[in-house]
Amino acid sequence: MNFAIAYCRALVGASAPLVTVEVHLANGLPSFSIVGLPETAVKESKDRVRAALLNSHFKFPRQRITVNLAPADIRKEGSRFDLAIAIGLLAASGQIPNKELNQYEFISELALNGVLRPVTGALAIAAQAKISGRIIVLQQENAAEATLVPNVKTIACGHLLELCAHLHHQQRLSLLPHSEPKISATSTTTQQPDMSEVIGQSHARRALEIAAAGGHNLIMIGPPGTGKTMLASRLPSIQPQLTVDEALETAVIHSVASLGFHPSQWRNPPFRAPHHTSSAAALVGGGSIPQPGEVSLAHNGVLFLDEFTEFNRHVLNVLREPLEAGRIVISRAQGQAEFPAQFQLVAAMNPCPCGYLNDHSERCHCTAEQIKKYRNRVSGPLLDRIDLHIEVQRNTASLLSITDPCKIKKEESSASIRQRVIAARAKQIERTRYLNSRLTTQDLIAHCQLQQEDHHLLETAIEKLQLSGRAFQRILKVARTLADLDNQEKILRIHLTEAISYRQLDRGVGLGEPTRE
Repeated sequence: MNFAIAYCRALVGASAPLVTVEVHLANGLPSFSIVGLPETAVKESKDRVRAALLNSHFKFPRQRITVNLAPADIRKEGSRFDLAIAIGLLAASGQIPNKELNQYEFISELALNGVLRPVTGALAIAAQAKISGRIIVLQQENAAEATLVPNVKTIACGHLLELCAHLHHQQRLSLLPHSEPKISATSTTTQQPDMSEVIGQSHARRALEIAAAGGHNLIMIGPPGTGKTMLASRLPSIQPQLTVDEALETAVIHSVASLGFHPSQWRNPPFRAPHHTSSAAALVGGGSIPQPGEVSLAHNGVLFLDEFTEFNRHVLNVLREPLEAGRIVISRAQGQAEFPAQFQLVAAMNPCPCGYLNDHSERCHCTAEQIKKYRNRVSGPLLDRIDLHIEVQRNTASLLSITDPCKIKKEESSASIRQRVIAARAKQIERTRYLNSRLTTQDLIAHCQLQQEDHHLLETAIEKLQLSGRAFQRILKVARTLADLDNQEKILRIHLTEAISYRQLDRGVGLGEPTRE
């Protein structure tokens, strides 16, 4: 026997295509070649494999060794091919049986002493391996992740010798059962920041509830210290927990990005808040070997961009495609990688460069030209894609209730708001199988019909505010969500007028005027 085949998986974006590891031994001067578009870490595996075999008391073939990673047109990166190459070498040299290898997929890095080490992307690998029906062999830490995927056959192994004993039928390793993270009663959504901690700000609280119910994007405009960041951080607490499928999708992306897995947050929507100095590649993903960016790490959750106008204008504009498509495609010379990016955008900005324009104080010294230049840092097409524009005012009088026993008022909790959000979302899922923020033009025609007099109101608003076609559709989507929150089958005038009121940056009102020129 001088030829053997083992199976492994590469990582391309958030998918894990199958890689066939072909090992051929031939007579000639001893050499070890790996072909099939390997990058540096894969090429270095020959040294790790040689040391691991020798330290595990196997014979290393002193022949001409050729390892082919097929298909050859997919770039192979990482150390996950070590174990498959080692098993292929042992099978080709007759040191382990060859007939059962097609039942397994071997994914692990090898230490020099033969110990198996974890690799990235275990969840993505398990999700793809479930389709093939093969048994995947992983290091124990990776195997714990892989068992989160139902109906996947997984074996946990700690050392190369243990695996070889299993293949020799000397000491069989058992298949691991499917498991979900064990979440204690103290590690649920109640640990998240709660809406009851937000004092006052009834208008902003209402907008957050609408955003959560329909999956709408939101921008908050207000002076520093008005609670914009506090409000945004509490949006996940009023959203429903993720379904198992959604949680797996999110966990797969985090696994590919090497962010680790936290059982206590298994079903919580992710919340990502990148700094305003982040590059376009950090936001949407990139690199010579494409990695997911913040828009993908926020998949099924919230992407919060504080100091919105401080982001580079070019960086913000790259958000336009994922906001519309719900995915991002990164193209490189070696090929393309696609990552899901179905996130909810929440942004916060000051009304002017100094931040105090709608504070109605003497602190603002910005001219009208400075304010216009400041707000133009965010492009019109991007603002069109944000459904709700709200102003967040100062709230000093309400804050005093914290220390005044006579004025203590208990605000509504996240759990109470979440129940209304869940009920509204259930109506949307039953109607179209997705949230109102994703309604198509045909859906708007079918489910967002207005009364004749309301048509005139909307037409007047479009003409007066010079709204684009996209902004018009956003108003209808928000109105549909408001009707769902009120348990109404039809959109009423009260819903339409409230939806129009959430286009603050189109209206140009409520944001104050400069106190000085």
